Amino acid sequence: MRLTILGGGGFRVPLVYGALLTDHAEGRVTDVVLHDLDAGRLDAVARVLAEQAAGVPDAPTVTTTTDLDEALRGADFVFSAIRVGGLEGRANDERVALAEGVLGQETVGAGGIAYGLRTVPVAVDIARRVARLAPDAWVINFTNPAGLVTEAMSRHLGDRVIGICDSPVGLGRRIARVLGGDPKQAWIDYVGLNHLGWVRGLYIAGRDELPRLLADRDLLGSFEEGKLFGVDWLQSLGAIPNEYLHYYYFNREAVRAYQQAEKTRGAFLRDQQARFYEEMRDPGARALTAWDRTRAEREATYMAENRESAGAGERDADDLSGGYEKVALALMRAIARDERTTLILNVRNRTTLSVLDTEAVIEVPCLVDAGGAHPVTVAPLPDHATGLVCAVKAVEREVLAAAESGSRTTAVKAFALHPLVDSVNVARRLVEGYTAVHPGLSYLK
Repeated sequence: MRLTILGGGGFRVPLVYGALLTDHAEGRVTDVVLHDLDAGRLDAVARVLAEQAAGVPDAPTVTTTTDLDEALRGADFVFSAIRVGGLEGRANDERVALAEGVLGQETVGAGGIAYGLRTVPVAVDIARRVARLAPDAWVINFTNPAGLVTEAMSRHLGDRVIGICDSPVGLGRRIARVLGGDPKQAWIDYVGLNHLGWVRGLYIAGRDELPRLLADRDLLGSFEEGKLFGVDWLQSLGAIPNEYLHYYYFNREAVRAYQQAEKTRGAFLRDQQARFYEEMRDPGARALTAWDRTRAEREATYMAENRESAGAGERDADDLSGGYEKVALALMRAIARDERTTLILNVRNRTTLSVLDTEAVIEVPCLVDAGGAHPVTVAPLPDHATGLVCAVKAVEREVLAAAESGSRTTAVKAFALHPLVDSVNVARRLVEGYTAVHPGLSYLK
């Protein structure tokens, strides 16, 4: 079975390959094709993968290419993890937004809109090429903003594109662990959009244990989300929000923390990864050692500004292991081998959430089999969550419309309608600022 990884020179690719190395069953991935526009980054990642595979007799073969069509032909699965504009683009997203006093995070608020506007046209081109060159392939999208990009691609690939994210997985794992349950055996009642969802129940042996957690202040304050949001707020909500909702519930504090930080997250990762890729120019460097060291620093500093503003302290060691690669592997296994499982995924709504139309991509538990991912029936969201989901989905639709039409006016509307952008004039200045620094937004007229 052949897996093509778009963004194959990306720093997190070894996580996916490492997961593949643990799979020895029949029907596993045997060939991996890495595609990237940067041949130097491809070479660096290929070196890490070669060291990972050392001593593994049935390790998937790895080839690299800068030719997109070549990479797609013959693919059974396409894993998309591209970053249009690179980390320099992410740093610019943050800088322009923070100068206007609004959030520049890569998936939330103004930064997420800017990233979406320059990513959607590229993602749509990829979807069209997949439909032409590998019509039977399944596309697994990890490109951010994951829900928005998945929806853009679904207009050309239908249900054969599925978005994944590790945030709901990590959240469910933490809740199950603090309740003394096995995360693998727990059913997580989670619903929302990507980076905008809530755990409303966690069932262990058929019993919802979330009320027990919410009633125990000491237990509730003992894990990441309890520290990040505060016990009182979680008890008020009666649910555990995805960590990215901290940007909404504590927006003023988050923006201030980012403005006061020595570097934004994008600038930190840009400089950190530049050092890694520069080190890989030395043919004698130990690639896997350098990658492990860089990854550990990356994971330990994740959402550091939010945790600092909330007084949440350092991340728990158990939360530093990632998880999206495990979701990707479980998804491929379920489809390729009909190994039925349940995963929280980004898929078309169908009739799952009545407040959204059938084509809207949402993030919910899905039953996965050889026929793809099927969203399960969920209870309606409470009014406060419904309002936020509908508002953000409306913004995503304006982003898609702007990307399709090239309308600058529609782009301004997308920014202005976002709950975290507080003025139409700010929205206009954001569009001016972003088009000035991003060549990828030159299509907006």
